[in-house]
Amino acid sequence: MGTTSSFVRDRLFPVLTVIAVILVIWHLFVIYLNAPFVRDQAARAGEEISFGQIMERTFAQERPVLPAPHQIIAELWDTTVNKAVTSKRSLVYHAWITLSATLLGFGIGTALGILLAIGIVHNRAMDRSLMPWVIASQTIPILAVAPMIIVVLNAIGISGVLPKALISTYLSFFPIVVGMVKGLRSPDIILLDLMHTYHASPSQIFWKLRWPSSMPYLFTSLKVAIAISLVGAIVGELPTGAVAGLGARLLSGSYYGQTIQIWAALFMAAGLAAILVSIVGMAHAQVLKRMGVKP
Repeated sequence: MGTTSSFVRDRLFPVLTVIAVILVIWHLFVIYLNAPFVRDQAARAGEEISFGQIMERTFAQERPVLPAPHQIIAELWDTTVNKAVTSKRSLVYHAWITLSATLLGFGIGTALGILLAIGIVHNRAMDRSLMPWVIASQTIPILAVAPMIIVVLNAIGISGVLPKALISTYLSFFPIVVGMVKGLRSPDIILLDLMHTYHASPSQIFWKLRWPSSMPYLFTSLKVAIAISLVGAIVGELPTGAVAGLGARLLSGSYYGQTIQIWAALFMAAGLAAILVSIVGMAHAQVLKRMGVKP
């Protein structure tokens, strides 16, 4: 009983309080942003309108400036439950298209990031020459890079998932490189000296000391990388005029002023990111458990 009350007081209540505050502020902005259109429509019709009627109509507009939460929930329900997953009107279908590019880009970015980190840690020339370029690569806005990648790859006959995946790779490899470099260099000097005393080979030092020490850093970087890979996949869909994917839903919603559709796609992307990060977090916990690390 005490554990349950402690959980409600320390974890559940603060979360519910924050959600309640966000919903109150959201509803106030729905009224504030959508009211001018309601007043304008009433003025054009020569209709006297009360504040209560304004409130009611701001929460029921077909194309509101800011949709109400219940409108977004209804759109999510309609496009995930009421539509077949193979339908091009299903958010599940579009989420899968984006997810496939996300996972491919994340996989390539993870492999690339780990390999670069190993090279940087074990080679002084790579550390001094490559690391500054890795950092400098992230100063270029992804919105400027994405169209160039798409155009160049299409020019050589490469289209589909791979161009979007490469944009995800561009974003995701950086946190993995930085995290793994920090992790591979995390063992204390005394432990490295001890390994040298035992005449351990470089590969033995790597697999028995550096690699296990880098696991917490790696998984922390992977949580950032998987979320930013999803952003890269969505951004990669924008300059291509894609007809499928969450980015395509955002584009079509902006073209036709369907703000409810836009917000539903954004919420779907946020939920997908939360699931992906949670999966990485569970893998992190399992790996640390097998390594004998206590929670």
